[in-house]
Amino acid sequence: MNKTADVLIIGGGIIGLSSAYHLAKMGQKVILFEKEYLCAGSTGRCIGGIRQQFSSETTIKVAMESIKMFIEMEQTWKDGIEWYQGGYLFLAHNEEKSNIYKKLIQLQKQFGLDVEYISIEEIKKIVPNINDDNLLGAAYCPSDGQANPFLTAQGYAHQIKNINKHTKRKNEIYTYTEVTDIITDGNEVKGLITNKGDKFYAPKVLTAAGPFINELTKKIDIDLPVYPERHEAIVTDSAEFLFEPMLVDYREDGCYFHQKHDNGQFIGCYSSIPNVPGTSVDSTFEFLTQMSKRMLRIVPALRYVSIMRQWGGSYTMTPDGSPIMDETNMKGFYIAGGMCGHGFMLAPMLGKLMAQFMLEGKSDIPLDEFKLNRDYKAGQEAMK
Repeated sequence: MNKTADVLIIGGGIIGLSSAYHLAKMGQKVILFEKEYLCAGSTGRCIGGIRQQFSSETTIKVAMESIKMFIEMEQTWKDGIEWYQGGYLFLAHNEEKSNIYKKLIQLQKQFGLDVEYISIEEIKKIVPNINDDNLLGAAYCPSDGQANPFLTAQGYAHQIKNINKHTKRKNEIYTYTEVTDIITDGNEVKGLITNKGDKFYAPKVLTAAGPFINELTKKIDIDLPVYPERHEAIVTDSAEFLFEPMLVDYREDGCYFHQKHDNGQFIGCYSSIPNVPGTSVDSTFEFLTQMSKRMLRIVPALRYVSIMRQWGGSYTMTPDGSPIMDETNMKGFYIAGGMCGHGFMLAPMLGKLMAQFMLEGKSDIPLDEFKLNRDYKAGQEAMK
């Protein structure tokens, strides 16, 4: 089978789906490929937090616009996305973190973000059961929130399939279809080949393959500065409602978690030190015990809440903690990768910007900070 489209997209996670949706809205015939089911990779293994508190200008702007789009999805999509605006609290347990948050708040406020550094007394009004041992204060943004990654992905897929569905230019999504090779002609991309031997042709190809992105790009001699690493998460049984915001403890033995507004479950994770490289999605007893202790240290009232299950997932990291959104030296071959664990929360606006960049060579928010060939030592995202 040979088929043609305007744009071919590799990856059925939130970045690929958002990009496909916005490309379709801009009049493109889009075909998307996912080697398993939609949301099988990083998106379906994230904990659903959505924040705007970052340290880079572009990421702050993208996150703020994404929040507006999440709100619109909740209001206009048939099944909603379980959006809830409960906020984020970045807890400061030492002067260094306190000073970092205060400095970043000055930057974030320049772009209109509703963020403040609040006292212990103010924290306790928001999270009455918090343990305030060594706590100095927190960076608080009440407009941050949470949503359901699966409902969001399904919503995008539904929208994509319904744009131009009664015309010859209807969009298509292929699941359980792995892209095994890229078709090129000299220095131009021409299409791709799937594991079923089918060929698809288009002048533009976008890869948003998450932790597996380099497996494909290396086949056409493009080695991206990204690397996957394992992250684990847990979710508890439903419990009495205790607080609204995501609690973020950035101490070396810290963690982050929130209570799901729709069902009362607590869901959270932490980044292992040292990090565990690779695409393994194994889960460990060490994480289970450590995560429990870390959550209890912050909110002792969780002592009698039961853990329902745990799982592993994979982040795709870059050296500076910011994504890569760019065209490669292969004409027509684009990258949307290296989300560093922020893909779900940034996806609505990143997908729109990527679509604009692919079709017009520019975007509403310039993507210069996310260029492939940038200086990765020039700046680090401080709120990874």
